[in-house]
Amino acid sequence: MTNGGREALTPQAARSLVDSVDVFIFDCDGVIWKGDKLIEGVSEALHTLRSLGKKFVFLTNNSRKSRKQYAKKFSKLGMEINEDEIFTSSFAAAMYLKLNNFPTDKKVYVVGEEGIKEELKLVGYESIGGPEDGKKSIQLESSFFFDHDKSVGAVVVGLDQHFNYYKLQYANLCIRENPGCLFIATNRDSTGNLTSLQEWPGAGCMVSAVSCSVQKEPVVVGKPSTFLMDFLLERFRIDVSRMCMVGDRLDTDILFGHNAGCKTLLVLSGTLYQIIQWPAQLALAGVTTLPALLDPSNSIHPDSYANDMSHFVQLLSQ
Repeated sequence: MTNGGREALTPQAARSLVDSVDVFIFDCDGVIWKGDKLIEGVSEALHTLRSLGKKFVFLTNNSRKSRKQYAKKFSKLGMEINEDEIFTSSFAAAMYLKLNNFPTDKKVYVVGEEGIKEELKLVGYESIGGPEDGKKSIQLESSFFFDHDKSVGAVVVGLDQHFNYYKLQYANLCIRENPGCLFIATNRDSTGNLTSLQEWPGAGCMVSAVSCSVQKEPVVVGKPSTFLMDFLLERFRIDVSRMCMVGDRLDTDILFGHNAGCKTLLVLSGTLYQIIQWPAQLALAGVTTLPALLDPSNSIHPDSYANDMSHFVQLLSQ
């Protein structure tokens, strides 16, 4: 399609891509929205692809919300997306436990937010921790003993704006002292588009803190892990080669596509190159910039890249 992701998408390549794909898998943060602001042109782009008979999946590493909560967010932004079209890393964590027959009499300690707790509850697991423990603190005095629940059988770590030392120690004790306790990470993204104006520290920061304290690596269930691909293949019953991952991160979205064996399309940040080429759109979305993509040290290349979703669809009409 392109020379290892080193050439911008052309009208011919865009049409070829659409003809060869039945299901588009979209990342959300940085592709569909930034924070709570819809990226310009996304609604029109999705409408165009729908009219061409394409099916959608929205696959996000952001674990702060459940699938139901994300469906409400889409609706609030003016897009009616079905809950069964949404797959999150919080859902992936719950499914990982369920498919590995995690006992229902064991609890899950959550370093994360309500999205993880809600998905765990939907599959029958009791969780503790989460936002509530963000209000707790400890006193590091010589006689202080930090107690923890011995029935915790898994620790799930995701993006947590209430992350603190209390949670770090609780997770540490569960993983170190509870026999067989699982350590699961929703994802290891270093940053994320959590607001419309800035990038913020991602779940990887919390995961790294816990990993460092226990000297153990987690099982990662979000992108670039292909754990959720089995669910997608079951849902659509089509060959993975007829799918395309659309994302703004090389190390998660594009690597996920490579690992899964599907096509990949990268959307870029608002770099100088893009401003020169497409001056009408300056406040753009993604994490990956053109210099980062073309850097000789970068070994992860998409099949093709475009400015954003609006630009991708514009190419189809040329």
